[in-house]
Amino acid sequence: MDLKKYIASVPDFPEKGIVFRDISPLMADGDAYAYATNEIVKYAKEKGAEMIIGPEARGFIVGCPVAYAMNIGFAPARKKGKLPRETVEVQYGLEYGSDVLALHKDAIKPGQKVLVCDDLLATGGTIAATIKMIEELGGEVVGTAFLIELTDLKGRDKIKGYDIFTLMNY
Repeated sequence: MDLKKYIASVPDFPEKGIVFRDISPLMADGDAYAYATNEIVKYAKEKGAEMIIGPEARGFIVGCPVAYAMNIGFAPARKKGKLPRETVEVQYGLEYGSDVLALHKDAIKPGQKVLVCDDLLATGGTIAATIKMIEELGGEVVGTAFLIELTDLKGRDKIKGYDIFTLMNY
């Protein structure tokens, strides 16, 4: 299936010079969404994933159906202050400043095989921060999965050494 047919490219959003890759049309089409999810499920099974982690917020959209289809757990990596119990946190750089991601301390069991799922691999900062928290909790990151990779932003460089699966490249 040509999933690029289901991605809307929005020029100059959120600012001039940026082309935003909107996954909303993909999610709105049941066949396309199921196809994309099933491709990531195949990858997750090959990697032996026992837990899915998705960074806020579109990682939830990608990771939750994968976890459901595999009958395994899902945990959200959220912005600081959004999780109600004890967390591990990591600060990471953004294009203009920094942010903090958090994960519940009991989200990962030591030795658990974890797949990180998100909609987009861009600069890799969010994914690198997520990986750092998983490993701090004793989890083993067996791979990362994305609907889209923006290759010109070189996000792979930030997560070298980790297996990367993408369905589309721009």
